[in-house]
Amino acid sequence: MNKKASPPPSPVWNSGTKLVVGLTFVGILVAFLIYFRSIIGPLLLAGILAYVFHPVAGIINRKTHLNWRWSVNIVFLVFVLILLAILTVSGFAIIQQMQSLVGVINTFTVTLPDLVDQISSQEYSIGPFRFGLSQTDLQSLANQVLDTLQPVLGRFGSILSSFAASALVTLGWAMFVLVIAYFLLARTGQVTDEMIRIDIPGYNDDIRRINLEFRRIWNVFLRGQMVIFLLAIFLYSILLTVLGVRYALGIAILAGVARFIPYVGPFIVWIVTALVAFFQGYNYFGLEPWVYAILVVAFCLILDAILDNIVVPKFHGDTLGLHPAAVLVAALIALRLIGFVGLVLAAPVLASMVLISRYFIRKMLDQDPWPPSDGESRDTNIPWSEFISRLWKGRQNNAPSE
Repeated sequence: MNKKASPPPSPVWNSGTKLVVGLTFVGILVAFLIYFRSIIGPLLLAGILAYVFHPVAGIINRKTHLNWRWSVNIVFLVFVLILLAILTVSGFAIIQQMQSLVGVINTFTVTLPDLVDQISSQEYSIGPFRFGLSQTDLQSLANQVLDTLQPVLGRFGSILSSFAASALVTLGWAMFVLVIAYFLLARTGQVTDEMIRIDIPGYNDDIRRINLEFRRIWNVFLRGQMVIFLLAIFLYSILLTVLGVRYALGIAILAGVARFIPYVGPFIVWIVTALVAFFQGYNYFGLEPWVYAILVVAFCLILDAILDNIVVPKFHGDTLGLHPAAVLVAALIALRLIGFVGLVLAAPVLASMVLISRYFIRKMLDQDPWPPSDGESRDTNIPWSEFISRLWKGRQNNAPSE
């Protein structure tokens, strides 16, 4: 009886074939990213959402003994209900205030020449001293200011107007993010590492270390920057409401977004706040518009100083190790490529790219990719999972014994 012949072994690729296949794969990947760059931001948001909700679903799964899919269903149902409640209460107000802020910016760019003429024709007195600005060429100064600010404010205004006018498009992308995050989390199971699993023989330890470093980077971002973002919105909304500034909620949201853009972000918020305070035409302090604008900006400067010197060091004890100028450049590039989501996620994405680049460079130079000076990764637990666990334990301890 003749035995069935075994199939011939697959031929081994030589170095040239591997190089051609690798470069072809990289080229296809780059072309794919360029052509479909509009969905990169939503996909990143979906991954972050699944990563954040994983510990919550895990606690529900362990404590209630429901299966994993039902635990995920409960988490997303509660999140959607909270999101709908927030949008119902303040969604339209936010859109209206954003549109009004765009109107203030446009009004400033149109009325600045007339405002300069009015300032130049008046005389001012401080005690016994009287002076005027008629001999000063303020018009050329105003033109220089417009030439400098119009590109920045114009880009800023276009972002605001697109955010306010495309509510249906934003809602559609939000549904896309929720659906992708749901299926991503429902399929991973209880192990976080199953979200992205890569198995390369001989490199499992390196992959595990890279995974730990990735978790550290994104934990720092989620724990630190997002808390500062929400805190800036909360404090700015209270401050501007107390000072009687119009569009307080819209400016507060801009102040929160500005925390992702070093140097330029706060400066733009101060300009917008000063313009709103100057052009709103009234204030319950009875001050002149320009005095009132200076007062409001001064309080904003104090608040930002408190955030930068007290709050930020508290939440950023373990930083991303990036220079603010590098974050600024990355934020502008990401804003150009993938929009608002790129602006928000520029810092952790840049830190992740630096991590991968450093690994490849050290491997190409035959160096240890993880030198002893780097130390072991710390604080790799998912944010707020410890808080949720303590909250659940406290509830069990306070429950009456039978």
